[in-house]
Amino acid sequence: MTKRPASASDLACGSCGQLPRPGRTRLTAANVAAMLPIELLVHAAVLQADLPYLSKVLLLTVTATVLVIWVAEPSARRLLHSWLHGPALRQRSMLAGSGTLWRARVVLADTPGALEDLAHALARSGANILSITSQPVPGGVMDELVVSGPPGLRDHDVAEALADGGAGSVLVWPTTALALADGQTKALALGARVAANPQELGWAVSELLAAELVVDPSRLAPGGPKYGTPVLKVPTAWDEALRFIRPGEPFTPAESARASRLAEIAETVELRTARPG
Repeated sequence: MTKRPASASDLACGSCGQLPRPGRTRLTAANVAAMLPIELLVHAAVLQADLPYLSKVLLLTVTATVLVIWVAEPSARRLLHSWLHGPALRQRSMLAGSGTLWRARVVLADTPGALEDLAHALARSGANILSITSQPVPGGVMDELVVSGPPGLRDHDVAEALADGGAGSVLVWPTTALALADGQTKALALGARVAANPQELGWAVSELLAAELVVDPSRLAPGGPKYGTPVLKVPTAWDEALRFIRPGEPFTPAESARASRLAEIAETVELRTARPG
């Protein structure tokens, strides 16, 4: 049986449906507040009953468990939903009210000052770099950027600013702050990116696992700078496995499975595109 991909409903609180899930501390406090009165009342009622000891224990256990699971906890979460989700919802409100965000990928020359020139060019357009990850590629350095800008700034404005800053191979996508703050949402966003363009698979896996996509196989050959580094191989629909390295942090089986699922999305899109009719 094929497991369906995660959806937004999978990320919601099971009791009140709010997104995102409540924090662990507040959820624990709400559960304790719901359980204590039930436990005290049931204990007081059962202990006064004229029953054998074993019968009291069984009655106490079953009654308290049923009332807590089916009545107290769901009721408390519904009544306290605003308090439970308060911090996360306030943060989301702040993020939603922030400027427009983009994710960009560029190639810069591997020379001193190249990134500084890029930052200055973005600043002149009113944009700012929020985060950056880099990895070497033939001809320079591939930088993945998250850029924020004021309302009214458009995709092409960001692309022009990046080009003015000396960047090549400029690609820009709109993004959201929630995708930056929430790992599950980020994974879903990367899955959508691969579904839209399967050729983005390598860079999507690289971003998901914080790993380096090996575009020059000679780096892994004996005597190469990364020889001996653990390698994650991800088969693709175009008969060429992608290779990823992350020095100092071996890949886990779970990470390998996540990368494979992204590859399955790319393969499905490729097959549908190639299918006649």
